[in-house]
Amino acid sequence: MAEAWTADSSASFLRRLGKSSHELGQSSGNSSCPDIWELDNGDVAVIGTDMSTAYQGRLPEGVSVDPGERLVIIPRQTILAAKAAIPDA
Repeated sequence: MAEAWTADSSASFLRRLGKSSHELGQSSGNSSCPDIWELDNGDVAVIGTDMSTAYQGRLPEGVSVDPGERLVIIPRQTILAAKAAIPDA
């Protein structure tokens, strides 16, 4: 049985995947969310709006948001802009 994945809080931000919110016209500032970043250990950090409470009770069967997790929503344009920077494997 495989070990359960846990986030490594010592990982650093390596590179933005896609364009910034400012470049996509989604914010008026250079540092505003939403955003997608690859970490130096290969994991991905997603910055978006916490919608955990809004979706509580409406999750598909078999899907859960465990304690310590948040359901985060980002614009479609943000993930599409990151697609070219995300490897297939």
